[in-house]
Amino acid sequence: MLEDLSPQVLPRLMRRTIWSALVVGTIGFVVAVMISPLAGLGEVIGLVLSILNLRQNDKQIAAMEMRTVGDDDPNVKVLRRQLRPKIVGRLTLLTLVALGSLFLSVALGLGIVAGLALYNIVFVINTFGVVMNQRGLN
Repeated sequence: MLEDLSPQVLPRLMRRTIWSALVVGTIGFVVAVMISPLAGLGEVIGLVLSILNLRQNDKQIAAMEMRTVGDDDPNVKVLRRQLRPKIVGRLTLLTLVALGSLFLSVALGLGIVAGLALYNIVFVINTFGVVMNQRGLN
């Protein structure tokens, strides 16, 4: 779905996603603090981890694009194969942080999971909106 988007749209999508996630995260933080202060802290940690993950993905993809600018026909499968271990490693780390915090404190762990989930929901909604707008289906 994202491969259909023009390169000029992706930075705007990322900015919109980060700002939307911060707004939704602020609301989530207020609700989580009412439940438990640790849940609020966990929600902030989960949101920050998601944003850092997105920024790191963007940085690696930009570096890959810079290396392939001179190529006439870069092999997409090779590029994906080079990115896969780094992305999987970060997702594994995020999963271990979430599970580890669940064992330390249920409220903190659930807050982190909620922050991660909120960010991903916002990302999917923003991506869907941009794709529909690009295809003229809004």
